[in-house]
Amino acid sequence: MTSRIPFDSAAPPLGFGAAQLGNLYRPTDDETSRRAVDAAWELGVRYFDTAPHYGLGLSERRLGAALASRPRDQYAISTKVGRLLVPTPEHADRLDDGGFAVPAAFRRTWDFSRDGILRSLDASLDRLGLDRIDIVYLHDPDEHWAAASTTGVGALIELRDQGVIGAVGAGMNQSAVLAEFVRRCDIDLVMLAGRYTLLDQSAADDLLPAAAERGVGVVAAGAYNSGLLSSDRIPDDAKYDYADAPAAVLARARRIAEICAQHGVALPAAAVQFPLRRPEVVSVVLGTRTAEQIVQGAERMATAVPDALWSDLAAQGLVRP
Repeated sequence: MTSRIPFDSAAPPLGFGAAQLGNLYRPTDDETSRRAVDAAWELGVRYFDTAPHYGLGLSERRLGAALASRPRDQYAISTKVGRLLVPTPEHADRLDDGGFAVPAAFRRTWDFSRDGILRSLDASLDRLGLDRIDIVYLHDPDEHWAAASTTGVGALIELRDQGVIGAVGAGMNQSAVLAEFVRRCDIDLVMLAGRYTLLDQSAADDLLPAAAERGVGVVAAGAYNSGLLSSDRIPDDAKYDYADAPAAVLARARRIAEICAQHGVALPAAAVQFPLRRPEVVSVVLGTRTAEQIVQGAERMATAVPDALWSDLAAQGLVRP
């Protein structure tokens, strides 16, 4: 299988996750979003990920505007398909119920048909202000395998063959179905959120071996597991998988943090770097709202982590060897 993974090996493996540019959970202004993208660029970040779902198109619009002056051949951008945005101007006085602080001027409709894929991508190109996209993922097709693995991926492969997009993939919060996409479909990349981290290496059972066999790249998202690994001090009300972390998970995370401290490494730095220990992982994407966050992420990526830390974590059964 010929690799079509559009990443520059000279660029850092850190990717910019732009969900927060779509006002995830709370508002963010245009200037803050632009400064975050500018800071990422100055740090050498050249991979940016967005989706129509993020702020009902707001993330795509902000990201496209922030990158408009950048040389197009110097960065890779990914967006997603599977959720069509249908105008609902009659609800514009309400707030979106999908987790984003934006007016409900659109509703999301699942659609992995060929027509739905084409319409979604056309709208994304318009919002981004681009004539091509480097990577397009099928977005969260957990309950839509039949359509996503046939008409959905088929439409993307057709567009890839036409040169409208560069690479084809799928993005999800679980590894089992992604592994099936890798085994059965002609895809190039997958985006996996939260299933290959310091706390959860379940993707090592299915997705990573399949990706290695097929030459498919893995983009790791959710490295902090909903924020649980984003700080050395883990509060009792920390979140894990978007919910309150169970006591056993809190205890495990705190033990990992203790061992990191023994080696002089901050827990978040270990969390950011851990997925890249597998050769199948080509990038770690960090959700970013501000310039300060991407600077912090880059510093964590650049932190020296001794091999002895990974050995100690493995010896105590906290990570897989």
